[in-house]
Amino acid sequence: MKIGIIGNGVHSKRIQKILKNKKLSFFIYKPARPKYFKKEDYIQLLKCNVIFILTPNNSHLRYIKELYKNRYIFCEKPPVNNKKDLFELQSIKSRKIYFNYNFRFTKLAELLQLRKKFNLGRLIYANIISSHALAQKKIYKYNWRSNKKYSPMGVFEIVSIHYVDMINYLFNVLKINKPKLSNLSKVGNSYDTSHVELKLRDKSNVNIFTTYNSAYLRSIFFLFDNGIISQSKNSIEVRGPSLNIDKNGFIKEPKIIKKYKLNDNKDYEESLKKSVAYFLKHAKNKESFSKKNWSCSIRSNSLIV
Repeated sequence: MKIGIIGNGVHSKRIQKILKNKKLSFFIYKPARPKYFKKEDYIQLLKCNVIFILTPNNSHLRYIKELYKNRYIFCEKPPVNNKKDLFELQSIKSRKIYFNYNFRFTKLAELLQLRKKFNLGRLIYANIISSHALAQKKIYKYNWRSNKKYSPMGVFEIVSIHYVDMINYLFNVLKINKPKLSNLSKVGNSYDTSHVELKLRDKSNVNIFTTYNSAYLRSIFFLFDNGIISQSKNSIEVRGPSLNIDKNGFIKEPKIIKKYKLNDNKDYEESLKKSVAYFLKHAKNKESFSKKNWSCSIRSNSLIV
């Protein structure tokens, strides 16, 4: 495999570290304004048959259209961030394009897929809160995430989309209510805070709140009619059955079925490693990605635009 990476930002460096640990070499193409464009660098990129697109969201489609033929493409989520680009993307016929919705590989997703094994029953409601103070860092003012030109929906299309996709992948989202987006920090012109409600096909609801403008917090729970899956910063646990009565006849908290110590950062790093490994396995073996992978990724994208 000849690997090319487009972009050299923070997330690109995470991917580079993963590839280095796998002892894989790669070429880094750094996008530049027309004045600084280097034709020889682009020619070098064209020689690669595996491409990682790790650039701001508004640029993804352009690179996909230029490079997807006869190549495996790993593209950061969301694939696109407007309806026009989504329509164009849907017309592309390739089973070699993979979108990095890596929350599908988290410990939470793993346990949610085992909900039948744990006899948790039907999902009734879920609530997800993800917060960290990125908007309070001085550098945020100059970051593409705070700029509507590159990220018109801000934290919604960067962070919330991960959870939207995970829910859609595991439970099938019927529709998404119009998100409530705001810029609480007043830094930049994009949105640092998002609140959205998903309606699932089984009539249950999921609320997702994400912000770049508050203290670090990860609080997640999925409430089933026969149990609970919950995640905090340091642990994730499965409880059930719902009916648990003490010796005095009072209903108390369900018993723990499974409990894991969890470090948020490590969980993210592992999910990213698994996602990259999944992509590289297909590229190495010259395998096509499943129809479900493509259709679910496109569906998740369509929900946010």
